[in-house]
Amino acid sequence: MVTRLVKAGYFRLVTSRPLPRDLRASDADRERVVAVLAEAAGDGRLTRAYCARTLGELAGLTEDLVEPSAQPLRLDASRSVAALFTTQRREGRWVMPDRLVVTAVGGSVVLDLREALLQGLHTIVHATLIGGHLHLLVPEGVRVAVVNARQPGRAGSDLEPRPAETGVRGVPLVEVRAFTVAGRVRVQTPRRPARRWLGRSRRRDR
Repeated sequence: MVTRLVKAGYFRLVTSRPLPRDLRASDADRERVVAVLAEAAGDGRLTRAYCARTLGELAGLTEDLVEPSAQPLRLDASRSVAALFTTQRREGRWVMPDRLVVTAVGGSVVLDLREALLQGLHTIVHATLIGGHLHLLVPEGVRVAVVNARQPGRAGSDLEPRPAETGVRGVPLVEVRAFTVAGRVRVQTPRRPARRWLGRSRRRDR
């Protein structure tokens, strides 16, 4: 079942593997860019933003206006993230590739998927954690499976999905294959609304 977040456009599923810049832009993506452009000089960029069809066209409008970390769209096409005694983050509106190699040595990698665009229903993260951590922030409707790997992460056939791990049909699955030495994977999902638990406790008191 497609969740409300999918319908709202917070993340989108595509079965092919186009470059992030070539993905089609949604109305929500245009509004993100327009919010930045509204504070800039009126040089026609607003009109171009509403006419943009791809994420690349939108990202080009704000490249010279704000710092890379403050860009409304982050379209890094890299399929690897490395943190060596530091913290690396991927957050906001960014494209999560269907295959990603993560390396954390004495550091941390944070992957925030709450507003990300997923490039496939089955995403594989091959994590090598040597005294490091991988922290995933996952929205409602996305499943996460963490399995132990026998060797450090590497690109190649080992990143391909196995038939038994396809998960529930139509539900996004993020599979983390983790090789850890004094490291750890942490997955954070949305908390249940407090009202539901309050309602139950009140019924019990009666």
